[in-house]
Amino acid sequence: MPKLGVNIDHIATLRQARREFDPDPVAAAKICEKAGADSIVAHLREDRRHINDRDIRRLKKTVTTKFNLEMSINNEIVKIAASIRPDEATLVPEKRAEITTEGGMDILRHFDRIKRAVHVLHKKGIAVSLFIDPIKKQIKKARETGATIIELHTGQYDRARTEVSQNRELQKIKDMTLYAQSLGLTVNAGHGLKYHNTRPIARIPGIEELNIGHSIISYAVFVGLEQAVREMAAIIKR
Repeated sequence: MPKLGVNIDHIATLRQARREFDPDPVAAAKICEKAGADSIVAHLREDRRHINDRDIRRLKKTVTTKFNLEMSINNEIVKIAASIRPDEATLVPEKRAEITTEGGMDILRHFDRIKRAVHVLHKKGIAVSLFIDPIKKQIKKARETGATIIELHTGQYDRARTEVSQNRELQKIKDMTLYAQSLGLTVNAGHGLKYHNTRPIARIPGIEELNIGHSIISYAVFVGLEQAVREMAAIIKR
């Protein structure tokens, strides 16, 4: 069964709303691990809109499961990641004006820069995952960068509003998971997954980990973070 990676970005979003010290994303990470998270995910954006440099240094020291740093291929960010040495780095596309990540990386368009970033991070002993859309040509090119892990973007599946379109997107993820496995890649998935639509993704053979953030943090407002993580972990691992 897949593992659960909990993205704690929006704990920091809440903190930054007042530019104060609470809630602390590092304290949140400890609660998530206690509740059954298999890894902690945090995105160090170029504009530092939520997670900041101090956060990732502290997370590296305190996370006892796996620390997965989401990041762009910006040279400054790559240098920071190489210095911090998270257990895993997930390379994602990043636009300053976007509210959240809008899609997977275009490996074909940015191949040389991505390959260089993968090389730098691998030299520091950091596993590298590429966040990409479930498209065969992107998956094939991802393997050529030297990365051994991909994370399939599930946003289109989440946004599907009819049963037919949702099943179409689900089948696409199933097919591309099999294809990526045939190339020797480890397959994770995530983005937009919620309590009502995660189980079908979790049932896909070969998906190693689901990375989920916003829906867990949103639900935690009502039931508490520990309970929110426990319920999502139960959905995935049931």
